[in-house]
Amino acid sequence: IRGLKQPILIGGATTSKTHTAVKIAPNYFNPEHPVIHVLDASRAVTVVQSLLSGENKEEYVEDISEEYEEIREDYYAGLEDRNYLSFQAAKENKKVIDFDAIPVAPKPRIELGSHKCAPCPLEDILDYVDWNPFFQTWELRGKYPNRGYPKIFNDERVGNEARKLFDDAQEMIKKIIQDKSLWLDGVTGIFAANRSPCGEDVIVYEDNTRTKRKATLCMLRQQAEKEHDGPHLSQADFIAPEGHEDYIGLFAVACHGATDLAQKYENDNDDYNKILVQSLADRFVEAYAEKLHRDIRVELWGYAKDEKLEKEELLKIKYDGIRPAPGYPSQPDHTEKHTYWDLMDAEQLAGIKLSEHLSMIPASSVSALVFAHKESEYFAVGPITKEQVGDYARRKGKSVEEMERWLGPILSYH
Repeated sequence: IRGLKQPILIGGATTSKTHTAVKIAPNYFNPEHPVIHVLDASRAVTVVQSLLSGENKEEYVEDISEEYEEIREDYYAGLEDRNYLSFQAAKENKKVIDFDAIPVAPKPRIELGSHKCAPCPLEDILDYVDWNPFFQTWELRGKYPNRGYPKIFNDERVGNEARKLFDDAQEMIKKIIQDKSLWLDGVTGIFAANRSPCGEDVIVYEDNTRTKRKATLCMLRQQAEKEHDGPHLSQADFIAPEGHEDYIGLFAVACHGATDLAQKYENDNDDYNKILVQSLADRFVEAYAEKLHRDIRVELWGYAKDEKLEKEELLKIKYDGIRPAPGYPSQPDHTEKHTYWDLMDAEQLAGIKLSEHLSMIPASSVSALVFAHKESEYFAVGPITKEQVGDYARRKGKSVEEMERWLGPILSYH
């Protein structure tokens, strides 16, 4: 950021207004070049218009600055009010799964290791598309009882606009399929795995003999005191220790071609179709992730071979197991992507690259771990103490300072 004079707009699924206000704005924000969190791509146009307005820019930037100052004050006040267990106490209060009573998933049907996904036409993932985030990207939200798709079309305020947008999207999809301008690619891998002796990581093995370590997936554990009794969770808790033949899955999928197609519309000064392409590409890759996860459960791994869930049940996470993504609440450390990419050979097999800042390229990409055990669950790690950061850095072979930079949003100290 040093030396830049332009405003910075920050957005994306793993960003937030709080993180922007607390961690980024203090180092960059001033009246000439503010830093502003933008919830989604469609809102960037409005923000840029405000910044380009000679009459209103100063007042707009001042309002943002005051809002971010209030967010910082609330954030740090909240940290002071919270209490944390020692890392040792949090480990002792881990989730205890009886892997004898509730056994691990069976050996995968496919050969262990990474595999390039079979070709998947866009037509095959359309039934898996969740349209609710699509309308949210365009700031279209129906009021009760017309919230969500397809009820949003009945909303008096936004229904007509939502219907027109949806119809435009359907026409765009037909054109994309006909022209083959966007396409899907992916890689998946399933590996023999066990929880590490320390209980905080997952050891991935070269093969099912479990004699040679291939990689270590490092996990983070909740530390904040809880209002109600309950374990302090880590994803490592969901993998069985040595003595059990457990496994862990990974996948990475992408929708290719969106950058070039969006650029074509931008060159034609067609911002509407540019954003429409980008928002559709995001829906396509999320739908592909949903389909691939189902294929893993039912066919490739086969631990839920009798599953018969409708789309609505899939979106409500009624299936066995979880698929947490790096950068999200239960695995907030983006640096783990390096290990995922090495294990899956994701760049070679699926054409998905990692940027210097560990964003996935193309932007419409999704990656995740796959946990099969019925007792695995989604959770948020939340703030952690310097004690855990130090232990985590040691286990990863990194400096505390480097890990503090990557874990900034969840540090309980500043």
